[in-house]
Amino acid sequence: MASVDITWHAPAASLINNLTNVVSATGVYGYIYNTSATPDSQYGVYNWCNMPHVRKDIYTPAPSNYELAYVELIHRHHKRTPYASNSFPVESYPWTCTDQGLFYFGRSFVPQAPESAETYWKGYASPINPFVQSGFLGDCQFPQITAEGLDDSHQHGADLYAVYHDLLSFLPSRDSPSWREQVSYRVTNNQITSQVAGMLVNGMYAPTSPVPLSVQNSNVDSLEPSYSCSFSSNTFNAIKSRSNPTWAAHLSAASPLYKTLDDISGVSTTDDGWHIWLDHYYDNLSARQCHSKPLPCKLVDGKNSTTCVTQEVADEVYRFGHWEYSRLYRDEPSSLAASAASMGVWFAELASHLRAVKDGKAADAIKWRHNIAHDGSMSRVLSVLQIDDMVWPGMGSEVVFELYKKKKTATPTSTSATTPTATLKCNRDNCFRQMFASSASASAFCPTFTTAAQPSGSATVPGWLNNCKGDVKAVSSACSCVVTATATATAAPTAVPTGAGESESGYYVRVLFGGRVLRSSNPSLGVMDMLPVETLLGYIDGLVGVDGTLVKGKCSS
Repeated sequence: MASVDITWHAPAASLINNLTNVVSATGVYGYIYNTSATPDSQYGVYNWCNMPHVRKDIYTPAPSNYELAYVELIHRHHKRTPYASNSFPVESYPWTCTDQGLFYFGRSFVPQAPESAETYWKGYASPINPFVQSGFLGDCQFPQITAEGLDDSHQHGADLYAVYHDLLSFLPSRDSPSWREQVSYRVTNNQITSQVAGMLVNGMYAPTSPVPLSVQNSNVDSLEPSYSCSFSSNTFNAIKSRSNPTWAAHLSAASPLYKTLDDISGVSTTDDGWHIWLDHYYDNLSARQCHSKPLPCKLVDGKNSTTCVTQEVADEVYRFGHWEYSRLYRDEPSSLAASAASMGVWFAELASHLRAVKDGKAADAIKWRHNIAHDGSMSRVLSVLQIDDMVWPGMGSEVVFELYKKKKTATPTSTSATTPTATLKCNRDNCFRQMFASSASASAFCPTFTTAAQPSGSATVPGWLNNCKGDVKAVSSACSCVVTATATATAAPTAVPTGAGESESGYYVRVLFGGRVLRSSNPSLGVMDMLPVETLLGYIDGLVGVDGTLVKGKCSS
């Protein structure tokens, strides 16, 4: 296997990480902030309220000579109420959650023990209690997954089952008891991940008896992550500091925005938690908009005034938020080491699962591991993978690791996968991006597709190119933007990742983000479509050590 590059590589320059654009632009890059429902024709577009995930109508199956052997995925919880710490000191309207219940009870597993009643929390405000909470009034927890977020969770589970069972015949069926031995779910100690799990598991398997959710101790959880890692904390704090010239410049650029927001919200200008980044304002405003609640207005004598947060102001907050997450997790060279240390144990766990399947030494029958986590978890995962275009991972955002076994054939096969490569001066529209992300399908499809052979009106655009919206010219243009390198036994394709080629074990990994193949800035990872598993394992081992042996040392350095 070729040596694996474990160094940091800069992400692509884009509108997101261009501070001048953040300040001067309007809108939010066509992203969605006001509904969970993305139109089918636009599915794949960034939707903060309900991020795109693996779904049957956009999923591109692997080539037929690859057999799916194992899947591990991690995704953020679905939409929720804002955190109490992200609420204004006094909110102008309440937030109620009478349309759902949060069930909490214990049940004995001792034989013949009495059954538990199904009890749930019902929030209420005592008229006697003289202490009034700050922020939103009402009967919700802050945070808790909302009724709409629970619906999104259920649909997420149903969509995954439709792909990995109905389409691929990989997952066991709902009526087979073997699914309990082959499918595992894991959550963090934050209750909102368990709230999502209950609905998601039902969307996948509709079980009639309890399902365990694996959870590590709150002090050492690798999924949230919550284990102590001073190196990571100090590094991220140094990035997110006024002593960092780049970060200070962005705070200076945001000062007019802060002045407007502080005047309306009543947040103290000396509250550093609100003023070291736009995170708190972002969470507050986006939670409202995802649940069709009005943007806030300034309270004068306890009543709404006409001075309100406009959509233009909210959009600027969202643009700054994306810039901050790109800066914190990708643009700063030190971000890789910080993320690898704080998410390193989880990556070591992932590597051990992949390695066990590859080596035929899996200690159990689990073929599907499902992790429900947070934006901090997802951001670190994308940081370690060095995603080329970093965004703030929205609600339900998902990364999937698919491990494939290449089938043996009687005829000689190429030593290299055929990978499309962008040519210079390519028009990088959404149609092209979708084609480029599905490298194997593009390589097979483009050579046979021309507008002459399939004139407008009679052409059939495949379902996996839904971003092309059936436009034959757009598809032809996208095809012309890729150069399909010819794979031979002696020549490697153009711009193949350093670690690409033939796997020693015959196992390959495909990584999906938002249902599409993830593209890494790291040349050893590149377009993570049928990457030899040895390359990914070498990358993870190089950063955190086999079985995470380097993590404790890195965290205390």
